Amino acid sequence: MRRHAAVVVFSLALAAPAVAQDRMPPLAPERLTDAQRRAVSEFEAARKTGLSGPFWPLLRSPEVMSRARAMGDYLRFTSVLPPRLSEFAIIITARQWTQNYEWDVHAPLALQGGLKASVIAAIADGRRPDGMADDEDALYSVCDELHRTQSVSDDTYARAVKTFGEQGVIDILGIQGYYTLLAMVLNTARTPVPPGHTPALHAFPR
Repeated sequence: MRRHAAVVVFSLALAAPAVAQDRMPPLAPERLTDAQRRAVSEFEAARKTGLSGPFWPLLRSPEVMSRARAMGDYLRFTSVLPPRLSEFAIIITARQWTQNYEWDVHAPLALQGGLKASVIAAIADGRRPDGMADDEDALYSVCDELHRTQSVSDDTYARAVKTFGEQGVIDILGIQGYYTLLAMVLNTARTPVPPGHTPALHAFPR
């Protein structure tokens, strides 16, 4: 009986999906190189907080981390887009990559910034949201076309320039590119959502 139970447990273990591990978890302070310590110090001075999320994996290449942080300082906090739109652009990218850490951080910020809950829910479902404001619709069209076709049509581009100006269009593209980089890092490193949080996104069928 005991042997039979052991076989059953072993068989169930083989059948169960593997639990994703954090491939690049936080590093112990004593393991950091001088370059990594400098990068951490610069990060903490700029952000007034410690490392989290994608910055722990990025710390494996401290120069990349520092340059990514500097770009993020602008794109996240001081771009020409208001938080409602910049966070909207971020969650569109998070959904594209099924990146749950990004979503966990930025969906609440999008709601806090004034994006409607129904719009956020539609993005989570992979649908074009109904009832978007005109500027939200223009931003969504740019991001959606860029992810689907790797290009932006003349009509969509002209509308975006009229709505946001050329700097605003570049800021939108910068956010898409920057958060794509972070999503690639997070997905490769298998960085989990914070303890006690449940992943909200499921991968689309392929």
